[in-house]
Amino acid sequence: MALQPASGAQDLLPRDVGANRWICEQLAAVYNRWGYAEVMPPSLERLDTLEAGGAIESSQVLQVVADEPLGLRPEMTASIARAACTRLAAMPRPLRLHYRGTTFKAERIEDQGIRIAEDLQSGVELMGAPGLAGDSELLRLLLDAARGLPFSADQSPTLLIGHQGLLDLLLSGAPEALQPALRHVLCGLDRVSLKAMDLEQGLAQRYLAVMDLRGEPHTVLAQLEQMVGTSTLLHEISQLVNAVQRQAVEQGIRLQLDPTFHPDFALYDGLMVKLVCQGDHAPMAIASGGRYDRLVQRFTPGDDQATGVGFSFAVEGLRQLLQSRSALPGSDGEAVQLVAFSRGDQLQAALDRLQEIHSQGRRAELWPDPCPSQMDAEQIAAVRGGQLVWLG
Repeated sequence: MALQPASGAQDLLPRDVGANRWICEQLAAVYNRWGYAEVMPPSLERLDTLEAGGAIESSQVLQVVADEPLGLRPEMTASIARAACTRLAAMPRPLRLHYRGTTFKAERIEDQGIRIAEDLQSGVELMGAPGLAGDSELLRLLLDAARGLPFSADQSPTLLIGHQGLLDLLLSGAPEALQPALRHVLCGLDRVSLKAMDLEQGLAQRYLAVMDLRGEPHTVLAQLEQMVGTSTLLHEISQLVNAVQRQAVEQGIRLQLDPTFHPDFALYDGLMVKLVCQGDHAPMAIASGGRYDRLVQRFTPGDDQATGVGFSFAVEGLRQLLQSRSALPGSDGEAVQLVAFSRGDQLQAALDRLQEIHSQGRRAELWPDPCPSQMDAEQIAAVRGGQLVWLG
């Protein structure tokens, strides 16, 4: 019999479960204030839904043996978008939804087979809010949700901002045949491959500079304007930054614009964001999201005006980050009272006393065996971290 969980899976102990619940409740309270209603999509979906029209590779989906191609969701957005465009199609837009749920991502490691990456996510999806208004609401909501989380200054919370259109703008000056490979090279920050490409020297130098181009948003936008000239997209991103900059400064969250930022899944066709904090050993991504209009339109054929934008917090990573600094409130709550008795014929009285304590809204548990003395019972209660209720 196997005594360990599957590779990549984990047992959550009471302290971890309590911390996860606290985080999810804090986030959900913010989502509710902003008018988001909670939904709960299934963990099991058809494979074509989970692959999101090619945005997610089938190798990343943990597939299930069944009569039809099924899998466990590697992320939540595709499932929410499907539900919004089918069961909730008649609901007025903008449609605001929030959720919490477990995701299962398959990681294929060479010579080791499949590793399961299991995570708890909490997030929102906003359908039917196109352009700057939807993007601004998303970022303001993300910052508002982060406000209630006890980050420390040395964790350096940073909100990375990217946009698929920025790379399109930068690549427009390159030969069309080279653009797909060039996009891959830039997103991977692969200087060696870039130098090996058949590019004019001026273009090669420009794209080498792009690889180093990230930082304070307005500074980066000014440099981009020098490269590509004035652009509606650059103006819209500037407006978006203006919409969130003051709130970010108040919360001690640094904004960083990165034209080469590329998320794990190829879901996004517009804005892309990631909230990163410094962990004990390396930076940790604790929230990510963006705009996915094409995915929503895939679920609503013929409606090229359908839009979607959203983000999710990685609750497991967030918990580990905050627990490392003892920043989470105690998950155990009040001390548990231990009801103990000295004789076997007192069991009924002990159960009655237990129920009486519960009826007062307090926590209590029963020691199932008679204790030889009150001192023995007190020692048992001390070991369990509780207060003794003794029936001698």
